[in-house]
Amino acid sequence: MRAAVYAMPEFSLRFLPIWKRNFLVWRKLAAASVLGNIAEPLITLVAFGYGLGSLLQTVNGIPYIQFLASGSICMSVMMAASFETLYSAFSRMHVQKTWDALLNAPLSLDDVVLAEMLWAATKSMFSGIAILLVILVLGIGWHPHTLLVLPLLFLIGATFASLGLIVNALARGYDFFTYYFTLAVTPMIFVAGVYYPTAQLPPWLQAISAKLPLTAAVDLIRPLLLGGWPDAPVANVAVLVAYCAAGFYVASVLTRRRLLK
Repeated sequence: MRAAVYAMPEFSLRFLPIWKRNFLVWRKLAAASVLGNIAEPLITLVAFGYGLGSLLQTVNGIPYIQFLASGSICMSVMMAASFETLYSAFSRMHVQKTWDALLNAPLSLDDVVLAEMLWAATKSMFSGIAILLVILVLGIGWHPHTLLVLPLLFLIGATFASLGLIVNALARGYDFFTYYFTLAVTPMIFVAGVYYPTAQLPPWLQAISAKLPLTAAVDLIRPLLLGGWPDAPVANVAVLVAYCAAGFYVASVLTRRRLLK
């Protein structure tokens, strides 16, 4: 039993019906769902981009509205993936008992966890695309490089979905998620280069920031939206893949320990 709990997740195409089920439920309220996920980043973009941007014209030679827009899309994807794997997934697992019903079908818990992660990544990518469309309307990101942003949005979503599923497996109620957002998500936003360059941080905080998944995401997305290339694309993608893989494995183990008793 112990070996089964700590075994590597087994992947199969059986996750597809679960993913489709979540998609069909979401489609009924798609407009409200996307609006809810992009409202805060959009408000931040408009308020800070034009308000603070009128006082702070450029950052590293980049108009502040463009600097902020390229960070806001990463923040939007992170928040959408986090909310989906926390509140929505927890409701399906603990409150609605949807996972229990699924496990009565010829499905494994690994199939369910994988489907939740991939669905959260997909949903967060939708939110990122919505923000991207707004950014394009503002005249930002009209470069061929912007097309490369789309698969990266999915990877960023998968990364934060995997991390969110760890917290989901540990939670005993919705209030538990406050710790994650207060102690992990919010500080990460302020030190990952979304609002200002990480070079403005103290050296010890820069060292921490460089290892965060949101920093890697911003370092990938910002240059592409501005028509350039990331300085270290392989390293940044490797950081996201490492967080995604490790997070998914830990989430799988903790979920097995919780449900397979």
